Amino acid sequence: MAAGKPHAVAGEAHLHAPDQEQLRTAASVFALLADPTRLHLLWLLARGEADVTALTAASGAPRPAVSQHLAKLRLAGLVHARREGRRAVYALRDGHLRRLVTEALSHADHQVTGEPWHP
Repeated sequence: MAAGKPHAVAGEAHLHAPDQEQLRTAASVFALLADPTRLHLLWLLARGEADVTALTAASGAPRPAVSQHLAKLRLAGLVHARREGRRAVYALRDGHLRRLVTEALSHADHQVTGEPWHP
């Protein structure tokens, strides 16, 4: 993108038709988001970095389950971890995923509460 040009919004940035690899990759992200515990962990990480102990406490899921879900998310490239002493601190890989999780939960909120949809 040229200097001085504004960043394209997501809808404008990908106007070309997706190829099969892009569709498979996007579908695999949605498959990972389909698990409520993983979605909750991603929502927590969308709010900021956290270690397994903090994610376990905030999610209410058993520690082994949290660790397994984080491993899947890390292998899929959706989160990354950095070492802080003996702890691994997890974070979302990028803003696209943060927005995707936020939008999915906002969509669900409209369905659950019956609040009017946005145009």
